[in-house]
Amino acid sequence: MKNIFILGSRGYQAKYGGWETFVTNLVNHYHDKNTTIYVGELTDKKEEDKTLRKINDHLFIYSFYVNTSGSAKMFFYTIKSYLSTLNYIKKNQLFDSYVYILGLKLGPLLAFHQHLRKKYRIKIYVNPDGLEHLRSKWNKIVQWCFLLSEWSMVRNADLVVCDGLGIERYIQKKYKKAKTTYIAYGTNLYDFSKIDEEKILKEYHLKKDDYLLMVGRCVPENNYELVIKDFMKSKIKKKLVIITNLSSSHYYSELVEKTSLEKDKRIIFIDGVYDQVKLATIRKNAYLYIHGHSVGGTNPSLIEALSLTDLNLLYDVCFNHDIGLDTALYFKEEGSLKKLLDNTKLLDQKREELGPKAKKRIQENFTWDKIVEEYKDIMK
Repeated sequence: MKNIFILGSRGYQAKYGGWETFVTNLVNHYHDKNTTIYVGELTDKKEEDKTLRKINDHLFIYSFYVNTSGSAKMFFYTIKSYLSTLNYIKKNQLFDSYVYILGLKLGPLLAFHQHLRKKYRIKIYVNPDGLEHLRSKWNKIVQWCFLLSEWSMVRNADLVVCDGLGIERYIQKKYKKAKTTYIAYGTNLYDFSKIDEEKILKEYHLKKDDYLLMVGRCVPENNYELVIKDFMKSKIKKKLVIITNLSSSHYYSELVEKTSLEKDKRIIFIDGVYDQVKLATIRKNAYLYIHGHSVGGTNPSLIEALSLTDLNLLYDVCFNHDIGLDTALYFKEEGSLKKLLDNTKLLDQKREELGPKAKKRIQENFTWDKIVEEYKDIMK
């Protein structure tokens, strides 16, 4: 029996973001009777600390409680889950296990326990996600800590799994001896004949092709300020619908102050849509999707948009280009998005031309079934 431990996300079927979506889809599509998967979960209940919850014969949730708050919570949670996992492997005499760590929160700790890793033939895989030290939400000290953590974890991992080709190129260039592989995120393919699209759109007061869409965390590196300013200057009559973590965002008030977005009645914010069928329906019926993410690998939201929305406008960085290639349009400097939005004739033309092309690319390269097979290949 093969054992895989996935650590670093908030958990299985958690309503948060990219990591949680990734973990949920990965384990739901990982069908192998000879494999048991343990998913680390951050719990708010002290009595659940270090408990195992059985989902089925091949999936267990390993819960951890951390008595702290703020950004430090995920760091302490990842450290605690990693040390507890090593102890669990030792206690249960599990050999040839894979420990897959999402993010760069362990730092120098990964350099220790080499004897234990060797004795039980533990393989440590690390997914660095994006370039955390470039995220503006972190101060200079935290950014430096992420660089140190990256240096230590990449050097001490058996394999660095990069979810973007740009991330892999960065790791290979900076750490010559690092062993890397590229595995993107996947997406689900939906049968809309079984979905009441009109009912879902009505729930959010939306109409087909009457809105532009953005989906993602409300943080500076997702370029909300640039997009909103260009949209407000444009002549397009459609709405701009932004689905984000509005209630938990510290950046929203700053965004309002910088853009005066409340003056434009075309701009609508929706505080999170975690039902995947509803979110897919909203994506499918959007006139176009705007992807402003500038830091990271393969963003799940981008994969989903390319598979569902007829036209996608992407912020012009290598991470987005590697996925979109010639199936999308690109913008970057201020004014470039406005120029695209004002050219409705071009947008209508590109919707017909690029929509089928993007969907075909995703169906051939980014389905969860294909992504899971790639993970099985590195965890034989």
